[in-house]
Amino acid sequence: MFYEDRVTEAWEEALAPLGTGWRKPYLETAPWLVVCFAEQYGVDEDGEKTKNYYVQESVGIACGFFITANHVGLATLPHTPAPMGFLRDLLGRPSNERPYILFPVGYPAADATVPDLERNEIVQWNR
Repeated sequence: MFYEDRVTEAWEEALAPLGTGWRKPYLETAPWLVVCFAEQYGVDEDGEKTKNYYVQESVGIACGFFITANHVGLATLPHTPAPMGFLRDLLGRPSNERPYILFPVGYPAADATVPDLERNEIVQWNR
């Protein structure tokens, strides 16, 4: 759906160096598919909503740790299908959880490559 209806020309240009498209064969061959959900709000014992703070930041950090932990012989990459709501329904998760990232996890294919992307400098140390 994303590649047919939603992708803009600018987005296609941004994705070109990655060599990605609508075909994602690794989703069918990876031995594990792990879905990270963000709990948008909590629910107390009375069924009332409770505030969760820094959800996006916390889930992003946790996903970074997950990626790093997998790179001890395994491989993974973040996959964010659009739309992702079907994952909540498919996996029977409650309505206060939102699918955040799907990770295919397994051993890298013998011919797997990593694109050589230009990196942005994100930290500057000034004395």
